[in-house]
Amino acid sequence: MEDVSDPPFRAVCKDGGADLMYTEFISSEGLIRHAAKSKQKLDIFEYERPIGIQLFGGDIGNMAESARIATEVNPDLIDINYGCPVKAVACRGAGAALLQDIPKMVKMTEEVVKATHLPVTVKTRLGWDDQTKNIVEVAERLQDIGIQALTVHGRTRVQMYKGDADWELIGKIKENPRMHIPIFGNGDIDSPEKAIEYKDRFGVDGVMIGRAAIGYPWIFREIKHYLSAGEKHPAPTINERVEATRKHFQFSIRWKGDKLGVFEMRRHYSNYFKSLPDFKPYRTQLVEAPTAEDVYELLDEIEEGYSLSLV
Repeated sequence: MEDVSDPPFRAVCKDGGADLMYTEFISSEGLIRHAAKSKQKLDIFEYERPIGIQLFGGDIGNMAESARIATEVNPDLIDINYGCPVKAVACRGAGAALLQDIPKMVKMTEEVVKATHLPVTVKTRLGWDDQTKNIVEVAERLQDIGIQALTVHGRTRVQMYKGDADWELIGKIKENPRMHIPIFGNGDIDSPEKAIEYKDRFGVDGVMIGRAAIGYPWIFREIKHYLSAGEKHPAPTINERVEATRKHFQFSIRWKGDKLGVFEMRRHYSNYFKSLPDFKPYRTQLVEAPTAEDVYELLDEIEEGYSLSLV
């Protein structure tokens, strides 16, 4: 999740119970050119483990070299993104564009596997469009050249994020007797009930969650609680919402600096306080707050005001 799953966001997801996390996807071309933004995305921390560095690119040699560079910061694994559908990525022959050239995808993956001693995993989609849903065959070929796990988003590239994810086809990958690596499903998991239902129904080894965790890192603990206890975990309190927002913001300031940290945090406020009654005026103030001190004062006011009104 570009510009979302950075270290500040991952910190609150780890607190929320995430078992495995990935960095934002990192451009292989940016890494080999030593671009500052790409290099910064290599920042990982011990408490995040297990943590994977996710790479994308359209050139086989550059992908192999970027895997060697990423290996030097000692993540737990390297992940290749063959799933990003956005035009800016696909038009460069990267991300989901590789679904139109499976031989190149296989060769690229093979070279990345050779370039690192770390486990290599892949994230991809069902196919480019409805006529090329060849993921069962692709999964076999990727396994055969050495990947250690596969995550499949249950849509084609043409679908983008529209319509329902097709978990039936994800299940067929897992049912394939030739497959022995872990298979993870992704797409439309936004509740503990759905996570457990899909895991059991389609037999996957686990589920990957992306958009549903934005502003709601508690989804991971809620799924775990539902799995172990068979009941829903209480929703986060206003104090927990403010504390997560505050931690995210503090880390953002520390990692990006005051100006950029304040600016980039603005996209997250409405997600953390979604469903709170009459929150719009506070959202406006948070988005317009010019300094970190202003944000902290507003968060204190929100915590005190809603703690009283929701009792």
